[in-house]
Amino acid sequence: MERLMLRGLLVACLASIPFLFKKKGLIIWLLVFFSKGVLATIVDNFAVGTGRIKYPVRFFPKIFKTNILYNLLYFPLLSVVWSQITYYAPPTSILLKSLYFSVPMSICQWWMEKKTRLFEWKRWSIFHTFLCVNFSLFTIRGFVSIIKKIPVQDINSKNSLQ
Repeated sequence: MERLMLRGLLVACLASIPFLFKKKGLIIWLLVFFSKGVLATIVDNFAVGTGRIKYPVRFFPKIFKTNILYNLLYFPLLSVVWSQITYYAPPTSILLKSLYFSVPMSICQWWMEKKTRLFEWKRWSIFHTFLCVNFSLFTIRGFVSIIKKIPVQDINSKNSLQ
C-alpha cells in the first residue's frame, strides 16, 4: 500500500508541474521550488540524523535515508502553490493562509504515521510537523518578498540587447 501511495504522489506531483510553472513569474517559481527543496532536505536530514523520524518505505532506500519525493518534489511544489496564493496577500492574510496548508498537512502526516509505514516518529509529533511546515512556509515567503524587490530587466528590450 505504501509504495502505491508514493507512486500516486509522484504521478500527482508530475502532473501538476505544467500548471504551476507558467511563463509569467517562472524564474521566481523556480527559485521557490529549488530553495524549498534545499531547505526541506536540510531540515529532514537533521530530523533523520538525530533519530526523530524514520522513513521505512521510501524511494531509493539504499541511497537516501530521507523521503526524497517529499523533500525534492511534493513540498517544493506545495511551496510554489503557497507562494502563488500569497504573492499579493497582506501579512494578516498570509498568516491565515498558512494555516490552510500547515493544519491539514500536519493532520495528514499524523494519520499516515499511525496507519502506514511511510513515517515513524520517534521524538517527533504533530506539533513538530506543524512548526516545521510553518517555519519553512514563512521562510520561503520571506524569500519571495525579497525577490519581489529586485528589479528584473526585460530581456526582450532593446537596451538589454545593446
